[in-house]
Amino acid sequence: MAWNAWGDPRERTPLSERTRSVLEAVLGIPTHEQPTTGDDAVRLHRSRLTDRRRHGLETIVGTEHLSTDDEVRTQFLGGKSTLDLLARRSGSIQNAPDAVAFPADAEEVEALLRYCSEESIAVVPFGGGTSVVGGVEPLREWFDTVVTISMRRLCAMTDLDEVSRTATLQAGVTGPQAEEMLTRHGLSLGHYPQSFEYASIGGFAATRSSGQASSGYGRFDDMVESVTVATPIGITHCGRAPASAAGPDLREVFLGSEGALGIITSVTVKVHPIPASTEHRSWWFPTFAAGSAAFRELAVDAGRPTVMRLSDEAETGVNSALALGDNGDAPTGGCIAVATFDGVPAETAARAAAADATVLRAGGTVVDPEHARRWEHGRFDSPYLRDALLDAGAVAETLETATSWADLDRVRGEVVAALVDSLTASGTPPLVMCHISHVYATGASLYFTVVCAAAGDPAAQWTRAKEAATTAMATAGATITHHHAVGRDHRPWMAEEVGSVGVAMLRAMKSAVDPAGVLNPGKLIP
Repeated sequence: MAWNAWGDPRERTPLSERTRSVLEAVLGIPTHEQPTTGDDAVRLHRSRLTDRRRHGLETIVGTEHLSTDDEVRTQFLGGKSTLDLLARRSGSIQNAPDAVAFPADAEEVEALLRYCSEESIAVVPFGGGTSVVGGVEPLREWFDTVVTISMRRLCAMTDLDEVSRTATLQAGVTGPQAEEMLTRHGLSLGHYPQSFEYASIGGFAATRSSGQASSGYGRFDDMVESVTVATPIGITHCGRAPASAAGPDLREVFLGSEGALGIITSVTVKVHPIPASTEHRSWWFPTFAAGSAAFRELAVDAGRPTVMRLSDEAETGVNSALALGDNGDAPTGGCIAVATFDGVPAETAARAAAADATVLRAGGTVVDPEHARRWEHGRFDSPYLRDALLDAGAVAETLETATSWADLDRVRGEVVAALVDSLTASGTPPLVMCHISHVYATGASLYFTVVCAAAGDPAAQWTRAKEAATTAMATAGATITHHHAVGRDHRPWMAEEVGSVGVAMLRAMKSAVDPAGVLNPGKLIP
């Protein structure tokens, strides 16, 4: 990806005139292009890796697989949150790792961690670099040197059990690579987060990623059969059978551990046959509450959709405006939901018809499925739009939580209020949109998209707003993150999330596997 933007630079497109007019009409933003930082303008701190330490690392991975070149270090500055991108556009000296190592296998990762632990060198694991919570930023904390370990060379499928329908993928395999490997055997993983095009298998596991088809195939942690993890004290393999009563499930120690307890080097996942057909559905609801009620019923239905997404009134209105007002046969206003059903044709048609009946009972309407097809066609494009908004003088960012069905409306209202109050106080009243895209028997996620004019210090402006929103989530009893993970940004709220006993347990595990504290410092562990 581009060092200072999301994705492939060739895919970037400026805002359309229609989008600019919507920004000006809704938010009063007279859009104008902001100067961007070119590759020739990036400035990095000089590498602090000593010759002796360089030699020690090269002994493990080879001279050709360790780099202190600025061109390489620039590609590993961290993730892709709005705060990350604002920092890279600022023209200030960038916080780069002192070196980047490219190990070939789990044994080399372990050797690197052992050496870095002995030398007190901070280590940051790096998969696709798609974190939006500061999860892969090369923080030094109290260390004088930080090395990023890229999983790029761990990019193979090392085992496929077509009888049990499991595949073992190395941590550096990206979403598209995984699907390409499995497609050759008529199989699919079916994990499609918005970061799908660039994020890695190891990153999916380390952050408890949740894909857009989670209603049908589950979150990524639901797909995991076993993990292999390298730590400074050795390599561990967790997960030996589909289920076990042999004490606590140690897979759960590393799923969501964000590289703070070890580096995941491979994951064995459940796979399924490529669906023979996909049925698309679009539904309209007069209110978000009516749509939520229908989704609550669908969540416990054995034939529920593979994909379920309900946009609130604000998101529905903006999407309609950006689509030149093309709302198909849906009534004006209200909320649009989209769904897909994977399977064999007769089965998907029957499941879709049953879901339609649920929607009608909840006061909804079945409308043109083109809404669902349009969403599916552009579902990985939103980060590019965020970059274009930054270029035009707006701030755009997302944040998410999850809560019970009983508390859904209250949590949504309190988070929206916190964002509106904070950003209005900055003189930049926002547009706050929300959707449900992951459902459970007992509750659902809430995913917020925020757009407003950029203040004089947009980083401070967004930091205050994010702090207000996260505090509102925690106070309301919701989780501080549903699938973005903790990283650096959510760490201040972790003690409240897990409690004092949870903090003690996390610190004890950290001390046991990482006695020198070199693994991804400044992240996750309170």
